[in-house]
Amino acid sequence: MTEFYETRAGRRLAYDRVDGSLPGVIFLHGFRSDRHGTKAEDLAAWCAETGRAFLRFDLAGHGDSGGAVEDFGIGDWLDDSRELIDALAPGPQVLVGSSLGGWLALLLAREDPRRWSGLVTIAAAPDFTTRMQSAFTAADRAQLQRDGVITRPSAYGDDYVFSQRLFDQGDEHRLFAAPLLLTMPVRLLQGTADEDVPASDARALHEHADGPNIQLRMVEGADHRFSAPEQLQMIRDAVAEVSGE
Repeated sequence: MTEFYETRAGRRLAYDRVDGSLPGVIFLHGFRSDRHGTKAEDLAAWCAETGRAFLRFDLAGHGDSGGAVEDFGIGDWLDDSRELIDALAPGPQVLVGSSLGGWLALLLAREDPRRWSGLVTIAAAPDFTTRMQSAFTAADRAQLQRDGVITRPSAYGDDYVFSQRLFDQGDEHRLFAAPLLLTMPVRLLQGTADEDVPASDARALHEHADGPNIQLRMVEGADHRFSAPEQLQMIRDAVAEVSGE
């Protein structure tokens, strides 16, 4: 049953929570996705079957949460995620982040490594705003300055809208700009056929991260959705692994 949490900044976030054993599992969705995506639904069902605590929520501007996506940026979503998790998911937790959610999960893991029992990312997209800006044309820069947004076609529905706020906050929260010490067990899952997050980005992330138990798992033929039955099973298995099972 959907519940709502109002942050200190006044943002109204929709969430679903299931009580269960610890460590619990927290799912962070991707850009223009929501808490009801295939991966989130599969994890919710698995956690219910195995009696694990589970929390998933819509980032501001997504799903049932308030606002429009272009009104927010990485810093807003990071602050909201930290506040909501601290309020609703005490105790040891495993972070699972998909795409944008992977960037947020990595930032949370870096700022307080002892807080988390484990980390699983799926096609993590840290610093994707930096990569986008490096490919901007003069026309892109002019449009962003004029309109405050630029658009890009999406394979998943309506065109993506990217705001100046997103790029500004992305610059402020670049993951590759500082060391990345991850003391918890980490599994980085990445498809070789991902057209949104290049496999080279996943390899760069693996090289940048420092920790005693970090594994990169490249999945031949998997795309950005990473939602085929065998890939969903890989996510469950990775969560169980980093939980110490």
